[in-house]
Amino acid sequence: MKDSILILDFGSQYTQVIARRIRECRVYSQILAFDTPAERIREINPSGIILSGGPSSVYQDDAPLPDSRIFDLSIPVVGICYGLQVIGRILGGKIESCDQREYGKGTLRVTDSKCRLFDALSAEFQVWNSHGDKLTEFPDGFNSVAETENSPNAVIENRDRQIFGLQFHPEVVHTPCGKEIISNFVHGICGCIGDWTMENYIDEAVAAIRKQVGNEKIILGLSGGVDSSVAAALIHRAVGDQLACIFVNNGLLRAREDEVVREVFGKHFALKLHYEEATAFFLDRLQGVVDPEEKRKIIGNTFITVFENATRKVGQSKFLAQGTLYPDIIESVPIAGNPAAMIKSHHNVGGLPENMDFELVEPLKCLFKDEVRELGLELGLPEEMIHRHPFPGPGLAVRILGEVTPGRCEILRNADTIVIEEMKKSKWYYKVWQSFAVLLPVRSVGVMGDERTYDYTIALRIVESQDGMTADWVKLPYEVLETISSRITSEVQGVNRVCLDISSKPPATIEWE
Repeated sequence: MKDSILILDFGSQYTQVIARRIRECRVYSQILAFDTPAERIREINPSGIILSGGPSSVYQDDAPLPDSRIFDLSIPVVGICYGLQVIGRILGGKIESCDQREYGKGTLRVTDSKCRLFDALSAEFQVWNSHGDKLTEFPDGFNSVAETENSPNAVIENRDRQIFGLQFHPEVVHTPCGKEIISNFVHGICGCIGDWTMENYIDEAVAAIRKQVGNEKIILGLSGGVDSSVAAALIHRAVGDQLACIFVNNGLLRAREDEVVREVFGKHFALKLHYEEATAFFLDRLQGVVDPEEKRKIIGNTFITVFENATRKVGQSKFLAQGTLYPDIIESVPIAGNPAAMIKSHHNVGGLPENMDFELVEPLKCLFKDEVRELGLELGLPEEMIHRHPFPGPGLAVRILGEVTPGRCEILRNADTIVIEEMKKSKWYYKVWQSFAVLLPVRSVGVMGDERTYDYTIALRIVESQDGMTADWVKLPYEVLETISSRITSEVQGVNRVCLDISSKPPATIEWE
């Protein structure tokens, strides 16, 4: 696929960040395993190849190495950190352990300004290093074009073959001009035009959906979340009434969630929407359950039962649509010490049993989350729906510590509504990753009016994050916290105390269960 960049993943925790940086250049990027055969890459026919970083050393016995023939495809290549070392080893250079390892900020000095990676950049700038090996002997045809304090070969180039190696990480925010370096590679060296836009994607996706499903029916489980909502709007644009959406009310939703979904999709988009009221069924199965994992399993299994019954009501369908995103389908590279693999193990892709007799339609599987939001706006979805904070699949059940009951759901739902209202009113809602209330199984003595109370405690969880993998608590102004606390204790019956969670992730998680 011309006008695209292929990334070979050697297990870096930043591989997806590289892909995102390329997408920001309006160029399509694709991640494949490091050992993808050269024949497969030739078939894809990308405009350029990037070799990611990774936790290994190229001289380990089990060091991950690519098909060496990729360097004979006449396609420009950039190796980042471990990728540079791969270039050095395969093409005949020498890699050695550093006497002084480079971690964190460093200063790069350009020694050959004719290298096109540095077009329009200054001769000296900050970069981010994270390596313990370095190139000590060049492969044939390579020269150094930039250096750092501890590495005279921080950037190498074979100008004739258009192969480059960077010892630092241009993709991370700690390399301030990293985007320009990536853009110089993508546009200047690889010749990509930069026409990867959501408007173009809609046209391509609509055509692909129509080609895949023909005249057959499609079912989609609509939750009201960003991913399923955008998938529904996109598929509906492609095939109209061939799509039927099923909305399951499990009693664990945010306030007015069912009303909003029926208003937006049933009235505004006028798509077929089947509403399944299952609150009593879910809460009955959760009765007496305290263990968080058991809660999740019960909710998941109950959803499958309800969803299967609902599919029979809407009629026979050949296809099942899902809001699967690109990070969900990228397989972690099985390399010892791979941070990305450890992070990936915490995610559950899918959710429906394999024996359900459907073919999958996944129109968002090439997109990252922020691209899905952009797509949703292009499709005409309300901005409030598109930019809402993440909400867990099991709903309020994972924010109620201890047993889930109708009364506790009502308490938490009312408290959470106040949190959202005040965050929006204070203009903080869209500045943070997530803000919500947690109901603790802790009752304490309080005083309201002239009476003593013995009521529950609400914890506030407000965090900032880039991708949810790590997070830090947000230092909200005291007056905002004061207003939230005052309203919750005054307006939510059953609560007399509000606390603020000031734990980062790690060691804590964002959700409490």
